[in-house]
Amino acid sequence: VMSKKPIIVFEGIEGSGKSYHLTSVARYLKQKKISFIKIREPGGSQNSEKIRRLMLSNKSNFNKDTDLLLFLSSRSENISLIKKNYNKKIILIDRFTDSTIAYQHYGMGINLKIIEKINNYILKNFKVNFTFLNVVNKINMKNRLKKRKVLNRYDKFKSNFYSKVQKGYLKIAKNKKNYEIIDSNLSVKLNRDKIINKINKLIK
Repeated sequence: VMSKKPIIVFEGIEGSGKSYHLTSVARYLKQKKISFIKIREPGGSQNSEKIRRLMLSNKSNFNKDTDLLLFLSSRSENISLIKKNYNKKIILIDRFTDSTIAYQHYGMGINLKIIEKINNYILKNFKVNFTFLNVVNKINMKNRLKKRKVLNRYDKFKSNFYSKVQKGYLKIAKNKKNYEIIDSNLSVKLNRDKIINKINKLIK
């Protein structure tokens, strides 16, 4: 049985619309006076935001293992925030454990077992109830990134890196019931309605 206060994650590569849709869901819940919290990763809690600034700074050039451990440190700092609200409020998360697998394993080639082990260690028994995976084609991704005022370090990889990451996401999503793939190349309104409909089913 799914909790009526589920943990709902929005995943996808840069420019896939995940943060946009998370914001529109938050606006919808606010209108309905339904209590929720939203977290982004890296980021979320005060300490995690400090780690985010360090990681995404264009002046930083950490090696891939350091990057992995910083992402996981940020998550570790968010766990108490999640614990406090678990089953009390809907929890919306912009990127979570699957991001780490998609970017750090499929994108950067770090051993999957290591990532899963630390993820599980940090998460203990939290289960994500539902994930929206936003996918986008190369042209749309490039156009959307061009429109951004500020690009962080993770917005500037070569496009074949993002293809690897997106293929990784699709592998993670394969055969999972609690996943919905949102094709960001379609109309924003169409996707928004689709997501809101699903959210209504999840919280009824």
